[in-house]
Amino acid sequence: MHTAEALKRAAGIAACEVVSSGMKVGLGTGSTVAFTVIELGRRIAEEGLEIIGVPTSIATEKLAQEVGIPLAELGELAGLDVVIDGADEFDADFQLIKGGGGALLREKIVAQSAAAMVVVADDSKEVEKLGSFPLPIEITPFSWSETTRQIKTILSEHGCGGEIILRRRLELSDAVLDGIDFPAAEGGGGFRHR
Repeated sequence: MHTAEALKRAAGIAACEVVSSGMKVGLGTGSTVAFTVIELGRRIAEEGLEIIGVPTSIATEKLAQEVGIPLAELGELAGLDVVIDGADEFDADFQLIKGGGGALLREKIVAQSAAAMVVVADDSKEVEKLGSFPLPIEITPFSWSETTRQIKTILSEHGCGGEIILRRRLELSDAVLDGIDFPAAEGGGGFRHR
């Protein structure tokens, strides 16, 4: 296993230490958290861990089902004990940018329902100043051009130059989008600071 992949795996597995039987766990999205989901599945199968998971994306839902994690809809539960999720980047003050994988709305809703949040990231995500990764902003299809114009105006008023790039691919696949809104960010799009 490549060193970067080994670091992600170690971070993902370490995050499982906060999970114990009886917990309701938000299952985040991303390559590092995938190792968390796999480890939780292993603990269920081998150690008898009893949890209920709430996935933040279609991809996480599929993986959790594959590894045997019982799942529920967020509305079926009265809050979550913890959510474990990744980050696109973080700084020395542990401020984050997340949601660039297209699941940002679901990630935020699940995070707000949890009593605690564990962010799993390896050192490749640490930056001196936030803004290396495009800032994900999810907008609705209705009047998206007006919304992006208003966002650009607000950013300009605060001295933030940059461009807004709308990701227009609308396929509802786990690699693209988990909601019906347009994310204005991800690998090829988003607000990027100049």
